[in-house]
Amino acid sequence: MVRLRHRCLHVGGIPDVEGDELFDLPAKCRLNNYAGLDGAKTFADVRVAWNAGGIAVQATITGKEAGPVGDVAKPRFSDGVSIWIDTRGDRTSHRASRTCHQFHLLPAAEGADRDEPCLLQMKINRAQQDAPLCGPDDVPFRMRLVKRGYRVEAFFPDTVLNGYDPEENPVLGFWYAVRDAELGEQTLGVGMEFPYSDDPSLWASLELVKE
Repeated sequence: MVRLRHRCLHVGGIPDVEGDELFDLPAKCRLNNYAGLDGAKTFADVRVAWNAGGIAVQATITGKEAGPVGDVAKPRFSDGVSIWIDTRGDRTSHRASRTCHQFHLLPAAEGADRDEPCLLQMKINRAQQDAPLCGPDDVPFRMRLVKRGYRVEAFFPDTVLNGYDPEENPVLGFWYAVRDAELGEQTLGVGMEFPYSDDPSLWASLELVKE
């Protein structure tokens, strides 16, 4: 099996927890999912960065006609971005361990009208061991509407990434899946016909580098 390794660049001075935006990652932080090789459409610009404090993820979804929809009780069936991070990037096991994390970044899912953004962490199905679950305020998270779409930003601090140690383990397991009721699904590689949500061996790798 071919397993891609993506460079994840160091960006210092983030997040800005007091600002309307946590950060604005440069274009060089964009992850190429190579969807065009299979004729698939790319509708989400996903960028990642790291520093000693944690991992930054920014996703911009465009091309929509209507606003995002979702239900906090059904995150995998809502518009939004799911992120999987393994702080030990050996990619050998088919079942998750305590270093494997699953997060959902939902632009509209919470509240009485299900129109408020939220971020939540969930256990990974079939995991040998579960990573500790974070609280609702432990991960800085922002959502804002853009032209014909939306942007979500999250900074996953080292306090919620069990085993995060960039010096000792500079290669992480990483995967994303963007779902949209209008636009479909975009992932970092294989599609939903593969059990990527449960199987860390299918995830790509992030190499934490400094320029």
